[in-house]
Amino acid sequence: MRVFERAASPRELGFALMLAPNAMHALGALGLADSARQGGFVMTSGEWRRPDGTVLGRLDTQATRAVLDEDTVCILRPVLHGALLDAVGLDAIELSSEASRFTSEPRGVVLTVADGRIVAGDLLVGADGAGSLIRRQLRPDEPPPRRSGLLAVRGVARDVVEHLGDVSGAQYFGRGLEAGVARAGEREVYWYLSIRSEQFSGPRDALTIAARCASGFHEPFRAIVAGTRSEDLRLDELFDRDPIDDWGRGAVTLLGDAAHPMLPHAGQGAAQALEDAGALGAVLRDAPDGPGPSTALGACIEAALRHYERVRAARTRRIVELARRNARMGSITSPFGCWLRDQAIRFVPQSVILRSLVALGKPPEITSVPTP
Repeated sequence: MRVFERAASPRELGFALMLAPNAMHALGALGLADSARQGGFVMTSGEWRRPDGTVLGRLDTQATRAVLDEDTVCILRPVLHGALLDAVGLDAIELSSEASRFTSEPRGVVLTVADGRIVAGDLLVGADGAGSLIRRQLRPDEPPPRRSGLLAVRGVARDVVEHLGDVSGAQYFGRGLEAGVARAGEREVYWYLSIRSEQFSGPRDALTIAARCASGFHEPFRAIVAGTRSEDLRLDELFDRDPIDDWGRGAVTLLGDAAHPMLPHAGQGAAQALEDAGALGAVLRDAPDGPGPSTALGACIEAALRHYERVRAARTRRIVELARRNARMGSITSPFGCWLRDQAIRFVPQSVILRSLVALGKPPEITSVPTP
C-alpha cells in the first residue's frame, strides 16, 4: 500500500472530532480504540440547551454504550491522526504528492502525480476530500459541491474545563444558529458554531464571528470562546453535495468525503470514513492475492469494489440526509419555528433518542463478495 498525500507535512492540523460508538468500533478493528480512549475524552453525559443556558433535555451516553458496547469519544484531530500515522508507518506515505490524473489499464491503474511521477498499482482509492480530483475524473459531468448557506466556526480552548460544569458536553439551539461544546482531553474543550452565512456580509474572520455570536450566550459558553487563542480558531464555509450510488469504475473507487461529503450536523463524518475503510479492507481480504491470470485477479478486485460501494452507498446516503435535516433544524430563524423545535427536544422520550442512536451506530455487515 502506498499513500499519496498532497500536504507537505505528515501531521494533521485542526481541531477535534466526535467519535460515535460506530467510529470506535471501526478503530477497534484496527487495534486503535484504546489509543483513542486514552488520547481523547470519553463522553458520559450531555445536555441540549438554549443559548441562555436553559436546559431542554439531557442525554446519558452510558446508556448508548450499554447497547452498542462502545464509548463516544471526543478527541483532538492531531491525536487521532498521530495514532493512525503510527499504525501505517511513515514509509507508506509519499508527501507533497497530489494526484493529477489516473488511467485504467488491463493490469490495474496508473496514477500520475502532479510532479510528473507515474505509479502503477492494482487499485486506486480516492480519499481526497469533498473536491476529489479522482471523483471529478470518474464523473466529469457532475456539478461541483454547492454552498449550503452555512458557516462554521470551530475552536479548541485550553484550561477552561470548569466551565463545562458536570456534563461532558452540550449542544445549543438558537435563532439561526447551533453551537456545541465538548471536552476533548485533560485540558482541552472543543467548541463550534454553525450559523447562516446571510447574517455576515462583507469580510469574515473567525474571531469576529465567534465573538459576535457568543455575546448572546450564557457566561460558560462565552468564557470558553474567550479562552480560545486566535491560532486555535477556524472559519469554514460549509458545502453540500448530493449522494451518489456509483462510486467507482474498474479498479478505482472512493472513500470518505470523496464519496459522500456530508454536513457536520450528524457528527458522523469521521465515523463514516472509518466505516468505509473497514468495509473496503474486508472485501479486499476476500479477493485473491496469489499468482494467477491478471484478468481473473482484476475481475475479483472489481467485484470486491462494487460490492463495497453498494453496501456503503446505501448506508451513507441515509446519513447525508440526516445531516441535512439536522442542519435545517439548527438554522431555523422564525420565533415560532424555534419554539416548536425546542418543545420537540424537550419532550421527545429518551427511549426514542436511544433507538435512533442505536440505529445510527450499527452499520450493515459486509458479507462475502459475489464471485465474478
